[in-house]
Amino acid sequence: MLEYSDVIGVDEVGRGPLFGEVVAVCAYIKDINKDRDIFEKINDSKKLSEKKREELYEKIIKSDNILYAVGIASEKEIDEINILNATFLAMNRALEKLDIKDKMVIVDGNKLIKGYNGKQEFLVKADSKNLTVSLASIIAKVYRDNMMKEYAKVYKNYGLENHKGYGTKKHYEAIIKYGITDKHRKSFLKKILEVRDNEV
Repeated sequence: MLEYSDVIGVDEVGRGPLFGEVVAVCAYIKDINKDRDIFEKINDSKKLSEKKREELYEKIIKSDNILYAVGIASEKEIDEINILNATFLAMNRALEKLDIKDKMVIVDGNKLIKGYNGKQEFLVKADSKNLTVSLASIIAKVYRDNMMKEYAKVYKNYGLENHKGYGTKKHYEAIIKYGITDKHRKSFLKKILEVRDNEV
């Protein structure tokens, strides 16, 4: 099992994609002695298979021992204030929803959450070291993947169910063929937009 401490863990998913929102999750474990079957299986979400992640996610969200909240910043907010600030915005929204004031917040990465007034520390690769951060990373990953699967039903030509909005070769090919949607991050697609504007 990963290292445990009585903290709120925060992680985000979706800083890199060309499409859609950035999703942040904060999580808190009420009693470490409960849900041991879940905690023993928790690892960095990137190391778990999609199937394992989804199975764990279902157990996590059904547990009344694990408190969590989701914060989202839209692609329009990403374009307006940049991806780093939009990530902080999503994190602050999640923490506000969780509404636990007296605990240390551990955030994955190398930066403190801008605009958060509570106690906080950052920890590089926290999602593979700290149990609560790893929980947050699993929730965030599955939550955002599910959003992309839903968007795939609306934006049918882009293969979102496969690449989840990231800049794969197929995704770029689809953008060039079918154009940029209202859910694409314009600030991430400046070169394509420049080419398009020059052709008009």
